[in-house]
Amino acid sequence: MAVQKPESDTIVAWPHPDVKNDLARLRQSSPLTHCITNIVVTNFTANVLLAVGGSPAMIVATEEVAEFVRIARALLINVGTITGHDAAAMLKAAATAAETGTPWVLDPVAAGVLEFRTSVVRELIRYNPAVIRGNASEILSVAGAVGGAKGVDSTASSLDALPVARKLAEQTGAVIAVSGEIDYITDGKSVIRVPGGDVIMTRVTGTGCALGALIAALLSVTESPLRAAASASAIFAIAGERAAKVSQGPGSFSVAFLDQLSLLPDGI
Repeated sequence: MAVQKPESDTIVAWPHPDVKNDLARLRQSSPLTHCITNIVVTNFTANVLLAVGGSPAMIVATEEVAEFVRIARALLINVGTITGHDAAAMLKAAATAAETGTPWVLDPVAAGVLEFRTSVVRELIRYNPAVIRGNASEILSVAGAVGGAKGVDSTASSLDALPVARKLAEQTGAVIAVSGEIDYITDGKSVIRVPGGDVIMTRVTGTGCALGALIAALLSVTESPLRAAASASAIFAIAGERAAKVSQGPGSFSVAFLDQLSLLPDGI
């Protein structure tokens, strides 16, 4: 699967057999996934994991996170609405994950926009996340590049960020998953391209954040972080496409998206 040029990358999309097998394994084991995420998307993220057959837990107390990381199969840290209390809990959870070998995903929401969250993200990376997932501007900012970040929206394309993502993967040892019109996932050597989805997914709060949670859940049942990120993106892409066909706007799409996740592999 290793490639040298984006134009010759590996394409992964539903119904790729590896993706279907990874989803089946997730449903069979229902991995307990510890999510320290932002307050805007907590409910949606939990429902996404339940829809695909996972087991979410939203434990955020600084006094409890270390204990729970030791129980969980995987961890998500999303800095979207970070506070000082959150930062302490996130750093404690990440340190525990590094100690116990619990695989975890970092979602550096709006990194590069504000110094506090950016500094916390830098500290979190020291604890070796298995996957760093973000839009192009976030990944560029995390890598110290100029990404033109604007809030949580990306002003750069996922393809623009790919060369920097590959270098960031080499520097950190993490798989870098760049979300966009086409998702690009790289470990610094291999590049996987995941097409699909629908533009309406950008008008619903929480789709990107929930993708990070699904990647975390899949980390515990797949053979590599690269495969976990690719399978999660492919699952989201097909569910998004199918949900868009039966919805009338962002509200009905949110419901339809959860339905389509739960209906896979058959769908509509």
